[in-house]
Amino acid sequence: MKPNLFLIAITLLNAGMLAMSFMQNHRAATTPGADQILRGRGLQIVDDSGHVRASIQVLPQSRQQDGTMSAETVLLRLITEQGRPSVKISTSEQQSGMSLAGPTGTSHTYVQALAGSSASAVVIKSEDGSERRIEP
Repeated sequence: MKPNLFLIAITLLNAGMLAMSFMQNHRAATTPGADQILRGRGLQIVDDSGHVRASIQVLPQSRQQDGTMSAETVLLRLITEQGRPSVKISTSEQQSGMSLAGPTGTSHTYVQALAGSSASAVVIKSEDGSERRIEP
């Protein structure tokens, strides 16, 4: 009889622990927002061929070639099927900006909107070299 009581007690203990485990998992899955937030250091969206078509990342502060320091920046890029980052949106404590580049094969066609702490501007440039700058 004693072995049977022991087996019954162990079985009930295991069943209780299994029930508690299910309740904890169910509670975590039903926490508001738990399945709606994606966290990470960066994100890349790829096409069927595995080419990156969009990315968002945090770029750390770094020293530029001219010796100046760039601020930590969040950068969103949308990339064409040819690999050209045609849409860029960035922000840092010093300024925010958006750039829309022309299609692959162009090098001077773009629109930029910049907003800094002391100045803002919109620059529109065409492939023929013509440029218009709008400032307040």
